[in-house]
Parts: sequence; C-alpha cells; structure tokens
Amino acid sequence: MKVLITGAGGQLGLDLVDAFADHEVVGLARDDLDVSDEAAVVHTVTTHAPQLVVNAAAWTDVDGCEGDPVRAHQVNALGPWWLARACTLVDATLITVSTEHVFSGPAPRAGGTARGWTEFDVVAPANVYGRTKAAGEELVRRTLARHHIVRTSWLAGARGSNFVTAILRAARERDHLDVVDDEVGAPTATRDLAAAIRELAVSGRYGTWHRTNEGHVDRADQARAILQLAGIDTEVRPISAATLTRAAERPGWSVLDATHASAAGLTPLPHWRDGLAGVLQEIDELRGAAGAATTVPRAGTA
Repeated sequence: MKVLITGAGGQLGLDLVDAFADHEVVGLARDDLDVSDEAAVVHTVTTHAPQLVVNAAAWTDVDGCEGDPVRAHQVNALGPWWLARACTLVDATLITVSTEHVFSGPAPRAGGTARGWTEFDVVAPANVYGRTKAAGEELVRRTLARHHIVRTSWLAGARGSNFVTAILRAARERDHLDVVDDEVGAPTATRDLAAAIRELAVSGRYGTWHRTNEGHVDRADQARAILQLAGIDTEVRPISAATLTRAAERPGWSVLDATHASAAGLTPLPHWRDGLAGVLQEIDELRGAAGAATTVPRAGTA
C-alpha cells in the first residue's frame, strides 16, 4: 500500500512514518507540503496517487490559534478538507487527526460518575483551536465517505516538544514546579497512537474514533509521574488553571471514552503510565545515540 503522510516532521508524523515502514511511505513535512495550500495539496496527492493519506499536519499552538484565527482555520479546517477533496480524485482513504479540544465544559456523567466524552457527544469547543479542528472534522465527513477521524489528547513523543519534555527541562532549572491540578486528561504517547492509526488504516471501520492511552490523570499528578519515572527529585506544587494568564481557555475535562473503539474490536492502547515510560526510555536512547554529554537521570543513578 502506498501511504502519504502529511506533517511527517512532527512528533506524531515521525512515529507514523515508522509505523507504516513496511509499506511504501511518502512522508511530507511542513516545508514539503503546506496543507492550507489547495493547489499544492491537489498536485501532491494526484502526483503520488496514494491509497491512503494520513494527515498529521496541524497548527497545535492553542494560544497562537487564538491570536490568528484565520491561519488556524486555513491549516486545521481547510487543510483536512483540501486533502479529503484530493483523495476523491485518486480514490484514496483519509485518516485525519483531531483533538479533545472539540469538547469543553464539565465532565459528562453516567449514574452520577464522571465519564469520558464519546464519539456521539455534541462538540462544544471553547477556543479557536478546538473550533477549527471541529470544522475540519465536519468538512471531511461531508466530502469523503472513506475517512477515519481520530481524536486524541495530550500527545507526547520522544522526538518533539510537549508537556513531558517541558517538565523535564523545567525540573533541571528550578527547585519546584507549579502545575495545574484542575485539568484532567489521558496522556497519549505518539508511538502508541501511531500503532493505533496503523491498525485503523486496515480495519475498514470508517468514521470518528477516540484513541488515547488508557486511564486519566490531572496535569500536576502527570508531572509527578514524569519526574518519578525519570528519577528527578523536584517538588510539584498544584495550582488552579484560573491563576494562569493564557490567551485560550483549555478544557478542564479532556478524557475521551474508548468504549466504541474497543467494542468494535480495535486494540486498547496501553495505560498512560506505560506510554510515558516508553517515551522517557526513547528520550534516553536518542540522547545516548546522539552522544549527549548528559541524559535524563534514572532512578538509582541520580
């Protein structure tokens, strides 16, 4: 199968290229293809004529999107639409990656207990990023029957900038970290998500899917887990998100329910702590391979 991957220079894109390595892969980074350029998208897709397009290109700077909603719409809404339209020209399937930011508000409840957002809950994004991603989803649905929309949350990979790498960097510079404890989600390792996307690509199960690592945690406890697994003794002090000055509102409850995926026979992703351990191990391995002078200290070696 010939697979074209957009956003191949990002943390998820790099792992997607690895996940599809046994196929004929065309990986295109931002400099290779701007998905907001319709003519470039049509030319690229018709030239390569893939059977599958996986769209990992997005503008994920949540605060940046708030300041430039036109650019956010061009990349996050029109980009997937241009790809879907181009896929109709070559009879290709499209997988496009979306986000938990399409939801906001208090956690939905079942029998009085908080539950994750399902694929069938009504979206209600609270920021520009979420609104543009929701628009991209809807444009794909209206354009291409053979599509998979994959919603995920709190991504972190070894080859990218994310919450995990930010916590590791900050812990080396400070004696304590202030981290919000009223934002809850499912941290997801990009390598685990890439494997789930690979599985979905050959499943024939089209539609919208929630694919995250199992379990959920608040940001402060996630930071504590990162530091514990990395063997770093830095205090994490919980704070409220309301005390932060940020351009965009974040969802307080970012947990996505995976019942639909598991009931349909898709493989559950590992627990988020296992995914995190894998990310940290890969970070160490990459630093070692690069001959770095220092690595993330591990438990028992600090």
